[in-house]
Amino acid sequence: MSLFHASDRMAPALDRQAAVVRFLPFLYGLTLFASALLLFSIQPMFAKMVLPKLGGAPAVWSVAMVFFQTVLLAGYAYAHLLNRALPPRRAAMFHLVLIGITAMMLPIAIAPGWDAPPSNGTALWLFGLFAVSIGVPFFTLSASAPLLQTWFAASGHRQASNPYVLYAASNLGSFAALFAYPIVIEPFLTLKTQTAAWSVGFALFALLSSIVGVFASRAAPVAAQRGPQEEVGSRTVERMRWMALAAVPSGLVIAVTAYLTTDIAAAPFLWVLPLAIYLLTFVAVFRERPWIAHANVVRFVPFAVAPLAVSLIGGDKVFWVTMIALNLVAFALLTLMCHGELYARRPAPQRLTEFYLCTSFGGVIGGAFAGLVAPQIFNGNYEYPILIALAVLCMPGIFAGGFRRAMTELWPWLVPSAALALVWYVMPVQLPATLELPFQVLLALMAAAMLFQRQRLMPFFGLVVMSFAITALWRPGIAPLETARSFFGVHRVAEIADGKARILYHGTTIHGAQRLRNDDGTPAEGPPTPLTYYYPGGPLAEAIGATRVAHGGLGHVAVVGLGTGSLACHRKAGEAWTFFEIDPVVIRMARDPRLFRFLSSCAPDAPVVVGDARLTVEAAPDRYDLIVLDAFSSDSIPVHLLTREALTGYLSKLSPRGVIVAHISNRHLDLAPVVANVARSQGLVTFLREDDSAGGMMTTFTANARVVVMAREATDIGSVAGSWTRLHADRTSAVWTDDYSNILGIMLRRKFGG
Repeated sequence: MSLFHASDRMAPALDRQAAVVRFLPFLYGLTLFASALLLFSIQPMFAKMVLPKLGGAPAVWSVAMVFFQTVLLAGYAYAHLLNRALPPRRAAMFHLVLIGITAMMLPIAIAPGWDAPPSNGTALWLFGLFAVSIGVPFFTLSASAPLLQTWFAASGHRQASNPYVLYAASNLGSFAALFAYPIVIEPFLTLKTQTAAWSVGFALFALLSSIVGVFASRAAPVAAQRGPQEEVGSRTVERMRWMALAAVPSGLVIAVTAYLTTDIAAAPFLWVLPLAIYLLTFVAVFRERPWIAHANVVRFVPFAVAPLAVSLIGGDKVFWVTMIALNLVAFALLTLMCHGELYARRPAPQRLTEFYLCTSFGGVIGGAFAGLVAPQIFNGNYEYPILIALAVLCMPGIFAGGFRRAMTELWPWLVPSAALALVWYVMPVQLPATLELPFQVLLALMAAAMLFQRQRLMPFFGLVVMSFAITALWRPGIAPLETARSFFGVHRVAEIADGKARILYHGTTIHGAQRLRNDDGTPAEGPPTPLTYYYPGGPLAEAIGATRVAHGGLGHVAVVGLGTGSLACHRKAGEAWTFFEIDPVVIRMARDPRLFRFLSSCAPDAPVVVGDARLTVEAAPDRYDLIVLDAFSSDSIPVHLLTREALTGYLSKLSPRGVIVAHISNRHLDLAPVVANVARSQGLVTFLREDDSAGGMMTTFTANARVVVMAREATDIGSVAGSWTRLHADRTSAVWTDDYSNILGIMLRRKFGG
């Protein structure tokens, strides 16, 4: 009878224990989800904080990504050493202490003492800024994924034999953070509110970690066992394979991000899209049943790579939506393929932290190559096609016949590619514009040949390399003269229209043009005439001229953004013009009379101040009758130059009747309401002219411009007030500040109206 009652009392306890055991995967998964959510929301949030210090360059995100990957490696190394040195109970206690120390360092903020970046070594300075400001929180969170998966493997749960599936929960949290930031967080929350919410989230994560720590303290170390993957090759080769399969996608995410953000905006909204896809591929393949069968992913790869190989380098990106979609699809497939191979080669659970340490090290290698090394060794963005080619080499079975057979199949394609590169290097040849159609036909045939050879992987790889070589070296109608790269992008000088004009372009946007020959073929002599957006009679010329007339002449003038120096030829005698330019490469090109003669002919004595205009204009000793904002990074306008704080700084350097002219031309963003709201917040009147009188870029070398003029009184801008459209504040959107901006909203407005 007593035994019956004892077993009766034990039954509820056993049921509770069984319920707790069943609850374990959810608890570990929820903690990993929260950790990743915090980890990947801090990335765009803090990157947005530092943008005003770095001029809004896309390279900010590239360096930030390398920092994140480096700290992730440090976190994985810490997890690996902690699990090897301590039993689960002590490891859990040690990590909880680290979480407590991290909590004492919140909220997230830019570390004091880091004001203006140096003129040289910007990337290293930015790396240090990230390390001092958010290094400890990022390190603490980055260690959570391998630690929690290892503790789950030791829990004795029936699903503990494959803890890698929890990595999908971690990456799902990362994806949720990156998806939510541009849609929910950035449009509705200021940076101050974001940091406060992040601190609350960290407190919840600390609570979950404490509960997990209780269960981890009861676990025993994972018993040593031999997994099936350990029988395939030596451990050294295996680790190198893990690192290679992680390095290529890690480099690709930086390269494709730089490619996309160059022509739209340097903003977290666009930065997070490729990274979100990158993380989602982990969710898709790190599971027992992947979302897409690995064999199907490999089968689809050639159909995305072939058109990309013939269109990535060179050529006008007229169908930019299609190009963005093609790049993202190819990136997603190549990343799915590499990560699918990585999951297939995962080791047994007792080597889990070693596996993540190797993959993280590979990620740092790929990220460092694309974000730090490539800008130093390449004068163009050649790391992107190189990484695509390396991804093709990761296709399963490409070396199935042995290295010698692979080289036999490859050399017929590599030798012509090398010969073409040598010919171009020794004796550059400009293809006439009349060959544009045959050139396009050739590229189409090469794409077809790639698809025809998709089953023979080495010839397919050789054709990809040849396509990149041809499109990088030759383009009908354009004769490249110089390509230079800096922290702020790749700048190219070329002659167009069979040598009639010389242009400076960055990405797909021309930043100035100088006519070299007249239509009859005679050399263009005398001071150069401003072209592109700056031509006589255009909105910029009209705004400058109207201000001059209204003021009876101009004294000091500040121009933010140099380009080729075209605006210098709108200067009149007796006026003191100063240019502010963040990129030393642009300054060198504009000052070189062998490339462009605007500065040397029209304003040889005009000073050019190096640095971000937010800092340098405010530090200037003069007060200006006119400030012209003409700063672009390709087609993107640095957002931090259009905030309320930025306008406050400009007004502090403006004379009582001074005028601000802002060039806001953009294919993707409707910036007029943004400027109108900011101007209204400072009590300024605003007028807009949308140009439709320009001829054509390839004929008259002029381009339509969208220009806004701001002043304290309408009389300060003379005739513009009577002929331009007056802008009123947009009551439906908030004023942009350094603490708040909404890129997605104005992008949708530009696309769909409203």
